[in-house]
Amino acid sequence: MRKRIVAGNWKMNLLSAEASKLAKEIDHEAKSVNGVEVMVFPPSLFVPTVAGNTSVIKTGVQNFYPLESGAFTGEVSIAQIKDSGATWALIGHSERRAIFNETEELLKEKVDAAVKHEIGVMFCCGEPLEIREIGEENVYVKKQLQDSLFHLTSEEIKKCVIAYEPVWAIGTGRTATSQQAEDMHREIRSWIAEVYGNETADQISILYGGSCNASNAAELFACPNVDGGLIGGASLRTDIFMAIVKSF
Repeated sequence: MRKRIVAGNWKMNLLSAEASKLAKEIDHEAKSVNGVEVMVFPPSLFVPTVAGNTSVIKTGVQNFYPLESGAFTGEVSIAQIKDSGATWALIGHSERRAIFNETEELLKEKVDAAVKHEIGVMFCCGEPLEIREIGEENVYVKKQLQDSLFHLTSEEIKKCVIAYEPVWAIGTGRTATSQQAEDMHREIRSWIAEVYGNETADQISILYGGSCNASNAAELFACPNVDGGLIGGASLRTDIFMAIVKSF
């Protein structure tokens, strides 16, 4: 059975005390929830604090550099994030692609580095508005996966999670329907099956990352191919985030 997962991406928010408080609250609440794996992705500075003060939830990083060390001022290496207590990493988030111009080649390097260091990969993919409007979303998303993720072996990809982000529905005033989410998730699973077979495809969790909140989570999570959510702003409040977690 595929894992049900709800992950909170805190982005560039919170200060140290706030991050510690939020993590402890979520961890405490998550202890009473069965059948759902809860993750948080705090700013890298707070990973040791969050990982060191939680026992149920998983802690990940929002970004890293794929090398173990070197002259890369301002970056955090793959070895350093593992040493800090992180066990998961976001790779390919739409903001990293759009704002920081991360290429498919770099994302592939990050995937390989994470796999090598036994860091869980949460690989993000998704199309912008101009691609959705011309009906090329399937071609676009499939290429993202082919270029940066589908080179892994069957055993390696089974340990990964995919998060679909309809970029056109995030902060634009437009909303993706649960059917649109299900349609893309079903396509993603079919592409995995093309490369790795149905058995592998049926084991990989695919999360929805497009403005999922306490109001629409239950409807989204009821879709056959939606295995949870990658949550942005709604993950910064324990009550709202845990309401999403409990939507299953």
